[in-house]
Amino acid sequence: MHKTLLALATALLLSSTVATGPVLAGESETRIGVEAHEVVPGLRDAALRSDLAYRVVESLTTEVGPRLAGSEADARAVAWAEAKFHELGFDKVWKEPVTFPKWERRSEHARVLGANAQPLTITALGGSPGGTVEGEVVRFADLAALEAAPAGSLAGKIAFVDYRMERARDGAGYGPGSRVRSRGPSAAIRAGAAGYVMRSAGTDSHRNPHTGITRFDEGLQPIPSAALSVPDADQLARLVARGTTRLQLALDCGWTGTATSYNVIGQINGSERPEEVVVIGGHLDSWDLGTGAVDDGAGVGITMAAGALIGQLPAPPARSIRVVAFANEEQGLYGGKAYAEAHKDEVGLHVIGAESDFGAGRIYGYSSSAPAYAEPADKAIAEALAPLGIVHMPGEGGPGPDIGPMAANGVAWARLAQDGTDYFDLHHTPDDTFDKIDPEALAQNVAAYAVFAYLAASNEVQHGFGSAPRDTPPAED
Repeated sequence: MHKTLLALATALLLSSTVATGPVLAGESETRIGVEAHEVVPGLRDAALRSDLAYRVVESLTTEVGPRLAGSEADARAVAWAEAKFHELGFDKVWKEPVTFPKWERRSEHARVLGANAQPLTITALGGSPGGTVEGEVVRFADLAALEAAPAGSLAGKIAFVDYRMERARDGAGYGPGSRVRSRGPSAAIRAGAAGYVMRSAGTDSHRNPHTGITRFDEGLQPIPSAALSVPDADQLARLVARGTTRLQLALDCGWTGTATSYNVIGQINGSERPEEVVVIGGHLDSWDLGTGAVDDGAGVGITMAAGALIGQLPAPPARSIRVVAFANEEQGLYGGKAYAEAHKDEVGLHVIGAESDFGAGRIYGYSSSAPAYAEPADKAIAEALAPLGIVHMPGEGGPGPDIGPMAANGVAWARLAQDGTDYFDLHHTPDDTFDKIDPEALAQNVAAYAVFAYLAASNEVQHGFGSAPRDTPPAED
């Protein structure tokens, strides 16, 4: 999952400006009919009994494995997704191209030199250049301390940011942790550093480093940049505390031109207004260290299964259910941005969107950007989710990463908040594998997404959740 400042800032902005929007002229209250509510108990129970999502995630992670954007495995994942949508009975399946810079990882090593010589477990940050550097390690407690380092003060040295990420159910600790990854290398370059290492943005204590994309500010010459596993960060900090410590960092990785992948889309056609769609989805790509089970095979499995179960009902909802397996979320929301651009003239046809991209933990909260006139429908959805242990949390949160770009265009969003207490133990590590998926928790997610999507697609008012083109999209941070 790629949660940069841009995604977080957009989410906060949208949650504060869309949810409290005025009633549009001529709009009646948005409600959901009795007939739709009568379908919910059976749909919810069928989802809780089903192991479909579990089988979908098993298939993706076993048959394809890790799916680094632009790789051969990414292409196989696209073919897998097309075939799976057809197998699951979706009425319409298609692809939309997404082009982006291609980054490759080939090898990575780090070792302490001198009297305390020993290897350290590291992984290159996505976007890092290759190269081998040696230098004295200078430890900084956090990003602010590194950013305060005078220009030239780290000449020939390796900057080490030793910030410890905090655990939180809603993942709030990831913002500060990911900023160390995204902004730290540029701060190190400004201070003259030859290389950059950081304590991984994670909450585990295993010897598994966490990768993730980084950025280099325009005009700066990139330097080799990597993340240490948490135990290795502790080890390096102890060594630095004992005296001068020299490190060798050797990375073979880098950008290799451009690649084209695809957003893969499956649709269950609506019975009355098929051109109007409720969008749900997850991202198909993953980092290359694990097999991308919780990030984001789970999201793909949850939303594919939810759409398929709706498609198995005796009658579909009035509007279509569109499931998107987004391309290359990890390296910059490329799939979400491409979808938003391709469908920018169809904002009014997108009823509402929601993305599953925070692992496979149980959903505990529901919120949306629904305006005041849509409160009856929004509350009806919350009430239908309550038997699953989901609490209505109006006014909280924001859109998922790939939903963010279309939300910036004016599409309404919903948030089905997953328990991420343990998510950052696995996130972007070799430990993100299928055995970490809890089948019962996954089924609860499917039930929630199926109920949400079905009811949202059954609302009785066009543009019922507030989707409308924006004259001026929110500024990006």
